[in-house]
Amino acid sequence: MPTTGKLNLEPGKANEPKSGYHSQFSKNTEKASPGFYEVMLDDYGIKAELTATERVGFHQYTFPKSSDSHIILDLMSNIYNYDSKNVWTFVRVEDNQTVVGYRETTGWARTRKVYFAMKFSKPFKNYGRKRYEKVEYNGFYRKLNENENFPEFAGRQIRAYFDFDTEANESIFVKFALSGVSTSGAMKNLEAEIPGWDFNQIKKESAAKWEKELSKIEVETINENDKKTFYTAMYHTMMSPILYQDVDGKYLDIDQNIHNAKDFTNYTVFSLWDTYRALHPLYNIIQPKRNNDFIKSMLSHSKHSVHKSLPIWSHYANENWCMIGYHAVSVLADAVAKNTTDADLNKMLEASITSSNLKYYDGIDEYLKYGYVPEDKSSSSVSKTLEYAYDDWCIAQLAKKLGNVSKEAEYLKRSENFKNVYNPKSGFMHPKLSDGTFKKEFDPMDTSGQGFIEGNAFNYGLYVPQNVPEMITMMGGKNKFSKHLDEIFTTEIAEKYIEQNEDITRDGIIGNYVHGNEPGHHIPYLYNYTNDAWKTQNRVRNIMQKMYSSGVDGLCGNDDAGQMSAWYIFSALGFYPVLPGSDEYQFGSPIVKSAKINLENGKKLMIKTENQSEENVYVSKILVNGRQVKNHILKHSDIANGGEIVFVMSAKH
Repeated sequence: MPTTGKLNLEPGKANEPKSGYHSQFSKNTEKASPGFYEVMLDDYGIKAELTATERVGFHQYTFPKSSDSHIILDLMSNIYNYDSKNVWTFVRVEDNQTVVGYRETTGWARTRKVYFAMKFSKPFKNYGRKRYEKVEYNGFYRKLNENENFPEFAGRQIRAYFDFDTEANESIFVKFALSGVSTSGAMKNLEAEIPGWDFNQIKKESAAKWEKELSKIEVETINENDKKTFYTAMYHTMMSPILYQDVDGKYLDIDQNIHNAKDFTNYTVFSLWDTYRALHPLYNIIQPKRNNDFIKSMLSHSKHSVHKSLPIWSHYANENWCMIGYHAVSVLADAVAKNTTDADLNKMLEASITSSNLKYYDGIDEYLKYGYVPEDKSSSSVSKTLEYAYDDWCIAQLAKKLGNVSKEAEYLKRSENFKNVYNPKSGFMHPKLSDGTFKKEFDPMDTSGQGFIEGNAFNYGLYVPQNVPEMITMMGGKNKFSKHLDEIFTTEIAEKYIEQNEDITRDGIIGNYVHGNEPGHHIPYLYNYTNDAWKTQNRVRNIMQKMYSSGVDGLCGNDDAGQMSAWYIFSALGFYPVLPGSDEYQFGSPIVKSAKINLENGKKLMIKTENQSEENVYVSKILVNGRQVKNHILKHSDIANGGEIVFVMSAKH
């Protein structure tokens, strides 16, 4: 953080603008684009500009004339901050322009260690630090003044500063590299990616990289706002997973040891409960090589895991054990079904089977014993049963690909466990007890304490993507099921049913349909399995128009590592992967006028519409390479081979 005047190392309070080192700013001075940010820090008269390469941030601070200019390195700043979050920090001043160090934090990713190297374009005249925690023992360091110009300091809670004399409009540049391996790794990253000091050149190169990625889908829309929303969503889908490997191929893995990536690039931040649904399927279209690296990163995680299991929610060489299901298997199965991975299939199946039987998964022992997770043994039991069953179907597909008949049969049988929690009397997937009876006190509207995590029976209870026709039959047939879907969208959920659930907020709800959280993202497309496919078209367009925009509040809920935005990208193009792990998509209603998907194999898929408008939300005809489609299904091969999809739009269904 750049400042001027009397040094202040306190960050300040949000409701006290003049407190601390933070600065007021005007939104009018902000400029933001992929790979670049600029703002004027009004309290100091400093213009801050930021750009980046893959592993290195590049800062340009333009100062006023001052003999008291500072750049603060705050190693106490955290998201979800608390006193014990920092385990340790270390800073080493190599010379008057070069600083390296690391910070280790706990909590989310409990042994997260991030190394850094920073270089200043101008020598600093003084530097120092302030240590904030109570020091129980400091050894013979007590003889030294570590607060000023001492080149090596450490502690749990530290803020450092670097002082400069600046002329009017003088720019100081800072290169800040990260590594998960070492400070020398961070320095290698810095020297490899930004060897010079040409800020504008790096800014230009960053913009070009983003333009290349965002241009993988080129769209024309009904109005300009829809185009902004589309490319904002595209940008969001590329925020994670993130690169977690140095330029020399070294990376830290789950065993806390350093490894060398030989035939892949290592990534981290796998929010799999969210992203298996649409984000990874999207990558299999526009980023298959990168998704292949994701899969190999997951297999590396499995290889080095003490459990030999695939990641659940991995982050910086840590497993967070967040949420339910073993959804890495879905990512693997989806890539295999769409022929976008060259990873070892035997290793994929082995890791998937190990993960599916890992006793540390909530309720997995009971799931294997009873064929469902009993609510009296493990809460959120219905959600777990449904998601385990889907994941088991994915494993069956991997076994089928390998010709492993016995494992295919075993996991297909497990994939039918959703039937064990359906209660024909209530008409819902219903929490079941270990004695075989259904829970007596049950409210399908309630999102708390009813056997579902972050959802209710209306939304979460329809999670059987591996066998939607069987689910519809269980629930009374197509007509009754269609009315059930109508009820979800038209019955207003009362506040009392969501007030205990921080992950479900009013802005992400239509009726009782929760779009602001992931478990129901496939629901609008389920009308396709009934005689009322036109309702899918209506609902999908309505959701896109109500739940997405290019404004500062353009998302309901949060993006959950790209899943919310991936739903929009698919739906805007006119199709969606209801069943990841298969080679099929369900058609909806595109919001684009036209689109060109530039595939990595050099082929192009053209999406065209006729009679497209905001009112014409219904699809009267779909042509795939001139062939009329009547079953609402798009095959992945029709995308991967390039060609043309034409939607004929209408105001009437």
